Amino acid sequence: MNWIYEPWPWFVSGPLIALVMFLLLLVGKQFGMSSNLRTACSALGAGKAADFFKFDWKAERWNLMVVLGAVIGGFVASNYMSNHTVEINPETAQQLANEYQITSAGESYMPPEIFATAALSDPFIIAILLIGGLLVGFGARYAGGCTSGHAISGLSNLQLPSLIAVIGFFIGGLVMIHLIYPLLF
Repeated sequence: MNWIYEPWPWFVSGPLIALVMFLLLLVGKQFGMSSNLRTACSALGAGKAADFFKFDWKAERWNLMVVLGAVIGGFVASNYMSNHTVEINPETAQQLANEYQITSAGESYMPPEIFATAALSDPFIIAILLIGGLLVGFGARYAGGCTSGHAISGLSNLQLPSLIAVIGFFIGGLVMIHLIYPLLF
């Protein structure tokens, strides 16, 4: 049963994503993850503190099920359908070891040098996570959605603002990993 530990090929996962998008279009819904935070906050009563959260959150509760499914699916895939390794280019592994002291490249999806619980004892790491979280939250709100909403739903609806947002996400990612990350670490 080695096939269960391999990533699904594009010709299976791609059409499944397209099918989900088609079904959402049929029922007049849009996919996205960042809007769920607003829905969850509204459901928990945040409308008392800010007008932004005053809306009919029950009309959007279907999207909360998408988040729940993503969490459960990620857990199942990570713990029962994955061998927890990834093949990467040996030159990239060497570069990660030399420049960033990440010696576990190719051994796990999430290198323990960055994602281990012990890293959370470093105040610098906590500050980076908090600042990064604030910037991602601000960016998702400013862009009118997150990467999944724009890249999957917006592009499938042929929306120009989503194309512009996705280009901006990629540029931001490239700037972060090639210019800012080396300065921080």
